[in-house]
Parts: sequence; structure tokens; C-alpha cells
Amino acid sequence: MKVRATAGAVLVVAIALIAGAVALVVMVRESLRDGLEAQAEQQIATLATQLGAARPGTPGPDPAPAPDGTAPRTADEDDDEEPEDLVWQVIDASGAVAGASRSLPRALPAEDTARFTLPGADHPYLVRTDRAGGWTIAVGVSLEDVDNGTEALVTPLLTGIPLLLLVCAAVTWIVVARALAPIERIRREAEEITGDRLDRRVPEPASRDEVHRMARTMNRMLARLQASRERQQRFVADASHELRSPLTSIRQAAEVADALPAGYLAETVLEESARMSRLVDQLLVLTRAGEGAVTRTHADVDLDDLLLAEAARVRRAGLTVDTTGVAAGRVRADRVAMGQVVRNLADNAARHATARVAVALRRTADGVELTVDDDGHGIAADQRERVFDRFVRLDEARARDDGGSGLGLAIVKEIINGYGGSVTAAESPLGGARFTVRLPSSG
Repeated sequence: MKVRATAGAVLVVAIALIAGAVALVVMVRESLRDGLEAQAEQQIATLATQLGAARPGTPGPDPAPAPDGTAPRTADEDDDEEPEDLVWQVIDASGAVAGASRSLPRALPAEDTARFTLPGADHPYLVRTDRAGGWTIAVGVSLEDVDNGTEALVTPLLTGIPLLLLVCAAVTWIVVARALAPIERIRREAEEITGDRLDRRVPEPASRDEVHRMARTMNRMLARLQASRERQQRFVADASHELRSPLTSIRQAAEVADALPAGYLAETVLEESARMSRLVDQLLVLTRAGEGAVTRTHADVDLDDLLLAEAARVRRAGLTVDTTGVAAGRVRADRVAMGQVVRNLADNAARHATARVAVALRRTADGVELTVDDDGHGIAADQRERVFDRFVRLDEARARDDGGSGLGLAIVKEIINGYGGSVTAAESPLGGARFTVRLPSSG
């Protein structure tokens, strides 16, 4: 990445510098050339004034004197020596050279500018031709100043541009390296994080930039993975603990089978086997709920029918169940999953109630609301979130004696969350606990 970023920056800067340098050289040459043209035009005007602007068509005017007062040269004079920077030539109406500081080519364009190379000159000349009366005046100006000015400009550019590119490459390399340094530290730390070391975190740079946000996101992800792994470990430990109790009971019953009646052994084995079966079933439901399997099927489910059926079952256990608050309510969900939710809430209320349970169902603006109340001891405010965790039993001894595994409310929460609903615990008007489930309606 450092190489690509540096190469890209140098390429862009090189293109900009070269284009700017070429434009600068062209502009300077044009400016110098325009100055020479102006100088030639000024000299033509001076010669025309000295010639007195002879009338057109007048033959054979006298040769004009040179602007510097020296005698004008003729075409026959020797032109072998190196010419001056500014040369001129006057031609009369017949085409003969009337005077010149230096012989110029005869094939000169009328009233135009041309480029010629004079004998003995090291640099080409810019020749400007114009007419004044019956005279044709040509003035040549050496382009030496243009060439020298261009050379004086190109030389530092050829040296400076590579130096600027080297500086640009060095600065870009350093800046990119400093920008990527936190990423490299994050990478090295991430390599050290394993499934057994999820407590480690990647370093977060002090700058509030994209790298800082990426590091924070990675640390939050690692925190979620660590919490998930810890929950999984607790789940396995708790499940092992729960399964160990009925297995121990069965083993103990088998060890004393020779000394006790066979009926006691059969009753104990059946009771503990049923307890293990319920626990395994609940673990399976909880696993399927966590994977979303129980929320994949959608059909119209009448919650009021499920509530009334569970109320009748709880009544047979000897409790008073108030169903006057049950109204019609329908959701789109899996019927078996909703039945599991209602049964677990009813069993939890029956397990903790003293004598009375109340169930209610009503429609809301965006769905349905289901409540289950009991007149038991209730749940402390600081425990109302914890009761939905797996294998949590606020009254450990009583819950196990009543057949509770601590998974019922966890199953309820997993299923309801899967359907986009919510479940909460609060204080009941009956004095015990109230569990409220809110689900989106089927429409």
C-alpha cells in the first residue's frame, strides 16, 4: 500500500510539474519573441523616418544612412564577419539594395515576419519586413536572447523537477507509513488473539479517524465474541450440572435396588428419566430458537385459544385462573413456538403463585400484548432482567423440587425476540410477578 500510494502521488505530481514546466517555457519564449518583434517594428519605424517616407514609385532614392550614423552597407560588401544582434536592409522600388547594415535574403515576405539563418551567425534571426513609401525595409533581430532565456529556464527545471519528485515521494512514504502504523499494530495484536484469549483487545489510536473507528469496532466485536463464548461455557457447565442430578439419582436408586422394593426403583427411574427428557427437550428448543429455526414458519395463530387452553390446564392443578382479560388476538408465527411461549409463562406463574393466576390478551396499535400475573412473592427489581438468562433460578431449591430447570423464561425470550417482539418482567397488581409479551400483529 505504501508503494502504491507513493507511486500514485509521484505520478500525479510529475504530470502536473512537467505540464506546468512546458507551459512556462512556451510562455517565456513567446514573451521574448514578442519583445523582439516589437524591437524590429520600432527599428523599421526609425528607418522609415530617416528615409523621409519617399513617395511611392519614385525611382532610385539615395541610400539611407544607418540609424547609428555610420555609412550604410551595400549588397556587394563582404558579409563574412559575424552579424550584429540587430541588422537591417533597405530595398528601393526597383528591387535594388539601397543600403544595409547586413545583407538579408532577397526572398523576403512583404509585411510579414520570418525566420532566417544568416551566414556567420550562431543563432537564427527573426526578420520583420514592412513598406514605407517606395522603400521595402527589413529588420532582423537575433533570437540569441530567446534561446539563452529558454536555456536559463530549462536548466533549473530539469534539476528542480526530479528533486521535487524525490521530496514528494519521501513525504508521501513517511505520511502513509505513519498512517498505516496503527493498522500494523492492530494486525500484530489480532494475530495473537485466539479462541482462548478473547480477552485481548487491539490498540486504539488516539486520532479520531477511520483507523480509530475500525479499532473500536474490532474491540466491540471481540467483546461480543468473548461474551458469547462465556455464555456458551456457562451453558455447557449448567447443562452438565442439571443432567448430573437425575443421573446421580438413577445411579443411587440402582445401587440400593437390592435392598428396596422394585416399585420404588421403577418410580424413581421414571421420575428422573422424565426430568431428563424435559431438560433435553428444553435444551433442544432453546438451541433451535437461537438458530432461528422456530421462527421460520409463519401462519395465523390465535393466541387467545392458546391462553384459554393453558388456563384450563392450570385450573386442574388447583389454582384459580382469571381469564376475563382475554380478548381476541392473532399473530403470524409458528403455532408450536407460540404454544411453548404460553405454556412456559403459565408454568412459571403456576410454580410461583400462592393461589391465583391471571392471564390477559389485548390488541394494541401495532400488535398484541399478552400478560401473565401471579400472586406469589414477585421478583426483585434488580433481578427482572436476569430471570431471562439460562439456568437462572432465584429460588434454587424450590425451583428444582418443582421441576424447574431455569430454561423456560430463556426459551420465551429467544422465541419472542426471533419474531421481533419483546418480553419484560414487572410487579403484578396481584402482588407477585407480571410477565408482558408484545408481538407484532398479523394485520
